[in-house]
Amino acid sequence: IKPRDSSKASAIWPKNNNRQFKMSNFFTRAWEGMIKPILFRPKRVQVAALCYRTTTGKKEVLMITSRGTGRWILPKGWPIKGKDGGESALQEAWEEAGVQNGRVQAAPIGAFSYEKELKTGLPIPVQTFVYSVGDVELSDTYPEAHQRQRKWFATQEAANLVRE
Repeated sequence: IKPRDSSKASAIWPKNNNRQFKMSNFFTRAWEGMIKPILFRPKRVQVAALCYRTTTGKKEVLMITSRGTGRWILPKGWPIKGKDGGESALQEAWEEAGVQNGRVQAAPIGAFSYEKELKTGLPIPVQTFVYSVGDVELSDTYPEAHQRQRKWFATQEAANLVRE
């Protein structure tokens, strides 16, 4: 077996540091501009309303069904321009559950993460901040009344129903 003649290889593939730099720069730009944002995209933010009432000394939580799967969820949605987190959560509670009035806490009481599937089928990571809403009054007519069910649940039962 004859050893490979490295001089012939270098004639065919000359060392070109400039080409190596360009390829390295190409991969760096591709990573920073396309691949990294897809793999490590920041979570989108939603707000949710944990609406509750006290009846016969026990707290109950208002849950609604999702439009897509019919699972029981808290009223939630995207923040609304011009409103803070609590105000946005209360607005979502009105639209989705008919919450007319309520006393919303200024700061969220907790948060949870889940993957929301967009209409395009693309899942996106979402961080949802939950705001407590007490002294709730319900309306019989509200924007999404024909699209959802709503129901009061004991706190433990409500917690067991949530899958997000």
